[in-house]
Amino acid sequence: MALFALIMGAVCYYLGRRKTQTPVLAGLLGVVLSLIPPFALVYFVVLLLKKDVGSTSEAVSG
Repeated sequence: MALFALIMGAVCYYLGRRKTQTPVLAGLLGVVLSLIPPFALVYFVVLLLKKDVGSTSEAVSG
């Protein structure tokens, strides 16, 4: 269980760096939600499907 929490935290942090303005919060939320694995997987899919932060600001300014 602890290994799953660490892996989810790291993966969510990595995705959070690209997809959110608060990657630490994304990683922490991934760790907390990994205590209930289905919620962690749903959160992971939501992060995967979310648009990158950089692409959103380029579309607005361009």
